[in-house]
Amino acid sequence: MSIEVTPARLDEPDALKLVELVQGEYVVRYGGRDEAPIDVAEFLPPEGLFLVARLDGAPAGCGGWRNLGDRRAEIKRMFTVAEYRNRGVARAVLAELERTAAAAGIDELVLETGTVQPEAIALYESSGYRPIDGFGYYAGRPLSRSYGKRVAP
Repeated sequence: MSIEVTPARLDEPDALKLVELVQGEYVVRYGGRDEAPIDVAEFLPPEGLFLVARLDGAPAGCGGWRNLGDRRAEIKRMFTVAEYRNRGVARAVLAELERTAAAAGIDELVLETGTVQPEAIALYESSGYRPIDGFGYYAGRPLSRSYGKRVAP
């Protein structure tokens, strides 16, 4: 089993497939798709990055970061395909997001997740993310939780 995490455009076939799977997950868990606006250009270097993880060559997960300004970036579309969960895919993607954001001059990564995603909350908290005030599209919504982590050396 080998996990390979590589940059991809958000509009490439594997990335689109993974984003549709995560949107389906949101429908199951929250009753609707994530409606927070995103643009492919926000995830292009140097202002952002989107990653696809492959497990033995098969698309297994994804995630990206986009620059918010003031040396902060937001993690979006973190996802692992159900059949590949608990194999280190999400941790590998998160580690590469942190590494590449820091290399791009980002000091802090922030993200939003939800209370019906306890495995995501566990991943972020065990990776050093701490609760922060709500921000962005879902700020103040009862099911939303926001986290942040300093990634600058």
